[in-house]
Amino acid sequence: MMELTGTCPECETKLAVSDLTVGETFTCPECVLTLRINAVEDGVLVLEMVEKQLRDWGQ
Repeated sequence: MMELTGTCPECETKLAVSDLTVGETFTCPECVLTLRINAVEDGVLVLEMVEKQLRDWGQ
């Protein structure tokens, strides 16, 4: 499988993945942000930050 590259939209770390597809999520190893692969354009990942929903315990 071809290695895909991209840049974290938060910390600008260069990323490379080979076993993920559009719609999947992964964690940036540098800033630990959850990222979703929105598209792949010419082998380059189009990434979006995923908002983590924290549980609201009514506090």
